Amino acid sequence: MSILIKNVWIMDLVQEQPVKGDILIEGEKIAAIGVNLDAEHADTIEGGGMLAMPGLINAHQHTPMSLLRGFSDDLKLMDWLERKMLPAEARMTPDDIYWGALLSMAEMIRSGTTAFADMYIHMDEIARAVQETGMRAALTRGLVFHEDDGGKRMTEALDLIRRWDGAAEGRITAMLGPHSPYLCPPEPLREVISLAEAEDIPVHIHLAETKEEVAIIRQKYGMTPTQYLYHYGLFEKCHVLLAHAVHLNRRDVGLLRGMRGGVSHNPVSNLKLGCGIAPVTEMRKAGITVGLGTDGAGSATTLDMFQEIRAAAWLQKADYGDPALLPAVEALRMATEGSAKLLNLEGKTGTLKVGAKADLILIDLGKPHLQPVHHAVSLLAYSAVGADVDTTIVNGRILMRNRRLLTIDEERLIHEAAGRAKRIVEGI
Repeated sequence: MSILIKNVWIMDLVQEQPVKGDILIEGEKIAAIGVNLDAEHADTIEGGGMLAMPGLINAHQHTPMSLLRGFSDDLKLMDWLERKMLPAEARMTPDDIYWGALLSMAEMIRSGTTAFADMYIHMDEIARAVQETGMRAALTRGLVFHEDDGGKRMTEALDLIRRWDGAAEGRITAMLGPHSPYLCPPEPLREVISLAEAEDIPVHIHLAETKEEVAIIRQKYGMTPTQYLYHYGLFEKCHVLLAHAVHLNRRDVGLLRGMRGGVSHNPVSNLKLGCGIAPVTEMRKAGITVGLGTDGAGSATTLDMFQEIRAAAWLQKADYGDPALLPAVEALRMATEGSAKLLNLEGKTGTLKVGAKADLILIDLGKPHLQPVHHAVSLLAYSAVGADVDTTIVNGRILMRNRRLLTIDEERLIHEAAGRAKRIVEGI
């Protein structure tokens, strides 16, 4: 069925001011943008008082960690990980993974996220949730190589790619996911890079999230984490999604220049865990694509990408004492077309144009905190919150309308999540 959105403010983020008009969706794509459009038998949405923009794209996530939201706050990262996260995650069953992922997806749909990149275990369960909810996702089986598991993790990673890449009407793509430099010694790193290059598979990996990681790699290999990955050819040979990239020196930034893919900046998680501020301004000056992500709800607590947009912009302004840095429209582009490039979906999503996938959201402007509308980009970047999203559309399918989820039984989800989370964390 076609969808016709009438009389809506259209913000494509190419122009910095919205225009009033109509959007026609046919199948999974945007068929037309204009005025006085008509379509026989279309499902018509009256867009008066609303603004249409590209759906937000969360470039780094661990969806099942929504079950651990608020469980381990105000701790140093290694304490957070070793005392709380790892023991709790060890108790998770495949069913827990499914419901935790579903809980994250409900929050993301409600707050305007239409696509995300995920790295975790039991990825079949996460893929099943993506298939059912209608979201778009780039999925990765996290690969940790600190012990010999007989190739089990790599087998699962390849099985994910074989079974799910291109599935769910093309909404699911897959990547290889060596967890991080400090959990990926040279030999398995070479193997992953060689396979990714030969099969043209993107790579999703954490990089330089903490000072401790930098010290570990320096002690082991006499290099920074970035130099370590560069040494083995990752940036030259593969499309790469780098998560965090907080602790980079000037030489590190130079090594990333010209890479395919880019960096997922996750400011809320980085701030909350005291990890530091990523050199976003330096990376962008070097021509490196920077997108935005939330990290898992176990660290960030919230999956509201509007908070990430605001935090990203404010951090660069504060860090340099320059309010002109990372202006509103650029922060919004990071969360849309920037993140799309990281997910290897450039031009397909993250944009509001004819021929692109119909992944878009409608923002209800009829709120006191979104009035008056002097500059729409400023309101979206600095005032809007996820709860302002009225409608979420992915691949031409309405996933939320009038704030009501259409592909998720929200009441059952909340009941399941509460019971499972209680069991998982009890006694930890």
